[in-house]
Amino acid sequence: MRRTTRMWLVSMLAAAFLIASGAGAVAGTAPAPADTRAMWLWDPADPATVVSWATSHHVSEIFAYVDATLATDGSLPRLQELKRQADLAGIKLTALGGDETWTTDHATALAWAKAVTATGLFSGLHVDVEPYLLPAWNSNRAATATAYLTLLQRLRDAGTLAVEADVPFWYGTITVSGKNLATETLRRASSVTVMSYRDTGTGPNSIYEVSRDWLARGATAGKRVRLGAETRPLADCPYCTFAEEGATALGDALAAVDAATRNSPAFNGIAIHDYAGWRALGA
Repeated sequence: MRRTTRMWLVSMLAAAFLIASGAGAVAGTAPAPADTRAMWLWDPADPATVVSWATSHHVSEIFAYVDATLATDGSLPRLQELKRQADLAGIKLTALGGDETWTTDHATALAWAKAVTATGLFSGLHVDVEPYLLPAWNSNRAATATAYLTLLQRLRDAGTLAVEADVPFWYGTITVSGKNLATETLRRASSVTVMSYRDTGTGPNSIYEVSRDWLARGATAGKRVRLGAETRPLADCPYCTFAEEGATALGDALAAVDAATRNSPAFNGIAIHDYAGWRALGA
């Protein structure tokens, strides 16, 4: 067999293996570069100040909260200016929205997505819908989880923007009608951000450790998985946030996560929750 033919055959077999295993299906086939950061922006903060902070803290994507009433509530000019400032800085702007009631109230969620898309300001939808906050999660979990999965599918089918979902790290422990909830979420969402809220980067019960299941499932599904860090005070879970540890501890932990994920092809960087909490850390 000629060398060129043999090399072509080896390459094709390797590609087939990667496709079958899911290892090569993630966009880019490599983890995001170290220091890839995003942040949630819930508050109507001054756009120039937000973008200046984002730039100085290596933020390449902002999840900006948008209400479905943006055309009439006076927020559109601020969002337009945020978009202008973000474009100048080379920062991606995605629309943040969601409520646990969207789990079953799909009409409201779809109306929000339509209003957001119509502005032309955003490159994607960042959906924060937490079905486990509903009473029905305990009384009828299967139906509630199924409704949530249907919501994600409808959001993707209804528009042209990618849908990234905020998810807890423990979805991999939940079975719905014989199927894993984390896996089924990845089937429907374009990507996910794991609320991996811990106050250490690596080691037992850390940001990286609680997210490893999602990173593995993301690689198999060919979907990007972003990890999350919390900065706002949480009275009921002090080990879930860096509010007490401060900015230096946060930076050290995120650097440790960056280092630990070098062999995780699905890794899509780290998102900080949120702008207001991050600034309050004092750096």
